[in-house]
Amino acid sequence: MQLSYDSRGNSVPVILILMQQRLYSLGGLQAEGIFRINPDNNQEEDLRNQLNSGVVPDGIDVHCLAGLIKAWFRELPTGVLDPLSPEQVMQCQSEDDCTSLCRLLPPTETALLDWAINLMADVVQHEHLNKMNSHNIAMVFAPNMTQMADPLTALMYAVQVMNFLKTLITRTLREREDAVIESSRGPPNDPPSDENGDQGPRLNPHVQQNPDENEEKEHEFITDDDNLGYLTASEESDGPGSGSGSSNWSSQSPPIEPKAHVVNHTREPKQVTPSSDHDKTRPLVSNLSAINSLTEKTEAWR
Repeated sequence: MQLSYDSRGNSVPVILILMQQRLYSLGGLQAEGIFRINPDNNQEEDLRNQLNSGVVPDGIDVHCLAGLIKAWFRELPTGVLDPLSPEQVMQCQSEDDCTSLCRLLPPTETALLDWAINLMADVVQHEHLNKMNSHNIAMVFAPNMTQMADPLTALMYAVQVMNFLKTLITRTLREREDAVIESSRGPPNDPPSDENGDQGPRLNPHVQQNPDENEEKEHEFITDDDNLGYLTASEESDGPGSGSGSSNWSSQSPPIEPKAHVVNHTREPKQVTPSSDHDKTRPLVSNLSAINSLTEKTEAWR
């Protein structure tokens, strides 16, 4: 038969999809007793002939359409559940057992069973109008899902098939409800927050500095670097070797600019980290040593 894909990706005959679409468009899901009330035999036979010729007539009775859907499954050469043994179906005691058993079906039977289960689930979702719950719809479909020669055995087996179908319908309805709840939540609108509750990217705490601190560090860098080319007032007055040999930089007078100042371009700036007052105390450099050091660096630069 010509096949097509339903909304769930099942490859099923086109005639089933056409009958399903017409049943839904005519309000068959809201009709009381749908799939349970038997239509007029003459009307069903006439509709069957038109459908076989590729014509879907207007003004179809929804109960007639529902009856033909059940008849399509009933008249298959082998039932949809016939690849499973009756013992396997009877041993299903839970939803997980039924789900595992469905995986044993061939691809064709799997697609037809999934299509039928979702059709029955659609009917149950309108139970408040059609009076068809999961038990009722599973009961009317169960005899059409298997083929057995012995009527008594088929009747007893139909009870097990009914429970099997009912379990699958219940699972499908729950999955639909879970999907609706999940979609209603939606993605979060706010950006994710860190462990402290702060939103957005966090900056490196070592990069965040106070402008006053930056200015102070820059001043320290210049003062320390220029020590090689400047002499303090106390150094000029005391001369080499005078005094205690140490002084606090914070208490010194401003540096006096010499007549000739040579910049050492080969020396990279030295990073100075903040230190305590004790670390800032350093020995004074004599005039002679400072001049010698400056001369050596000038010659090295040349």
